[in-house]
Amino acid sequence: MKYRALILAIGLTTSVAALSATPARPNIVVLVADDWGFTDVGAFGGEIATPNIDALAQQGVRFSNFHVAASCAPTRSMLLTGVDNHRNGVGNLIETMPQAHLGKPGYLGSLNTRVVTVANLLQDSGYRTSIAGKWNVGTEPHNLPNRRGFDRSLIQGDTGSDNWEPHQRYLPHTDKVSWFEDGKPAAMPADYYSSEFFVDKAIEYLRDGAGSGKPFFAYVGFQANHVPLQAPRAFIDKYKGRYKDGWTALRQARRDKAAALGLIAKDTPLATMASTANWEALSPGDKQYQERRMEVYAAMAEAMDYHVGRLIAHLKQSGEYDNTVFVFLSDNGPEGSDYADAQPWLWTQYSQALEKLGDKGAYTIMGPSWASAAASPLSGYKFYAGEGGIRTPLIISGIPGAAQNQVQGSLTHVTDIAPTLLELAGIAHPGSSYKGEPIEAMMGRSLMPVLTGQAQQVHPADEAIGYELSGNLALFKGDLKLVQNMAPVGDGQWHLYDLRTDPGETLDLQRQMPEIFQSMQRDYAAYAQSHGVLNMPDGYSPTRQVLINSFVNYWIPAYRKPVLMVLALLIAGLGLAHRRRWNRRA
Repeated sequence: MKYRALILAIGLTTSVAALSATPARPNIVVLVADDWGFTDVGAFGGEIATPNIDALAQQGVRFSNFHVAASCAPTRSMLLTGVDNHRNGVGNLIETMPQAHLGKPGYLGSLNTRVVTVANLLQDSGYRTSIAGKWNVGTEPHNLPNRRGFDRSLIQGDTGSDNWEPHQRYLPHTDKVSWFEDGKPAAMPADYYSSEFFVDKAIEYLRDGAGSGKPFFAYVGFQANHVPLQAPRAFIDKYKGRYKDGWTALRQARRDKAAALGLIAKDTPLATMASTANWEALSPGDKQYQERRMEVYAAMAEAMDYHVGRLIAHLKQSGEYDNTVFVFLSDNGPEGSDYADAQPWLWTQYSQALEKLGDKGAYTIMGPSWASAAASPLSGYKFYAGEGGIRTPLIISGIPGAAQNQVQGSLTHVTDIAPTLLELAGIAHPGSSYKGEPIEAMMGRSLMPVLTGQAQQVHPADEAIGYELSGNLALFKGDLKLVQNMAPVGDGQWHLYDLRTDPGETLDLQRQMPEIFQSMQRDYAAYAQSHGVLNMPDGYSPTRQVLINSFVNYWIPAYRKPVLMVLALLIAGLGLAHRRRWNRRA
């Protein structure tokens, strides 16, 4: 009996020791920047001070060939589900969706009921989950974060808002800004700056759950650098004079730094976009105004990085940092729209005076010329299928056993992140069913093999990955990309590029590779058919569609009686004028 007890005690001690030696499942922090260009981060070649994000890059892996959708909601839907946006319900932004598409399969403008989020799966497996910031994948009750796997949540349901005044709309396309906390309308503070507030809430939720003993999944969706560009004055003043040489010089400097860092080939050609103005042709006053725009843009990015640093400092103080994996990305490329159609409304709501830019009550954008520099050396920007619109920085840091300060150049897609997080947490893919209900299966591939050095590429060279948003199309296959962009950025025709040597899409290879050019078009057609991609109506324009949708979806329902009264008065006035003209003729 004594020997049996001794053997049992030794076995128990060994089991306890083995259990304690088993590493805890990692915490996960996902940081989503808004409208950042490929080289906005210092670790990707930019001049903007982003020391906290750069430190994550130094301790992890930078993905230099990472692709998202060209606007916020489609990207966020794929990030959360690992499912192509045409299959998860967010085939387009609801603001830019043609009326003929709205409500069709894949075109709900919000997540459908056939997908499960990575937060659901992490929550089910024992993670405590939270989100603070921009959501933008649906505000129906079943689509709010409390029903999509998040224990705690403070979210903005819209595409954006003012960064100083939480209830101030940034465009007249909605009747209000929708804020929710834990599934209910949120009471927002009067004293507010978006990046600071979102990190405050993230830290609050982490503190509230600190005694649970559970690992955490924390998602922070920033508004920086979505329009309106706004930042604290102390950050803006740091960039005074930094952009006096203009956007073309900045685009070249960023291209050179990205090449030196190994993010692009050293001989990568640099094209000048047609939408980039001639800096030297500007007047001194115009140059000063344009400089200030970029100073505010840089300040907004640095302010976001500063608050990321506060979150990291909290995790270090709480002892959670060493067991935390960080994922940083931007939801799409830089915003190149000129917002000309919105100017009449903006002038009534905001100041655009030089001395006020960045402050409360002021509104500025970067515009297409600075956007070309933010995306350097890539071509295009937000909303378009050029690399500048859909290739963004991705950093993953804190993976156990992963090499540090590495660049991974193989083709990577936003749908790859969800399966990566599941593998990190030791959770099996749900496949095509969840809790007895059919769901869309994740299309992405885990990045763990390339993160840990077990593989050199994420996707096989013969795997075709299709893409469409607002009539702008692409198909990736190995190093090759087939792409078609609508006017004014594109010509509506197919082009073929080798992204390994020409990420700026300067040399069309369709004549050199006619068979591949044709076969990739067939691959795209197969993707479009299998994913229910709808053709855009003749004459479609995203900016015009925003105005149409604003009127139809929001202003008529919200102000039906005044609108009808105005229309009645107009009709009556026209009728009276017609009768007078008739009487005069008679």
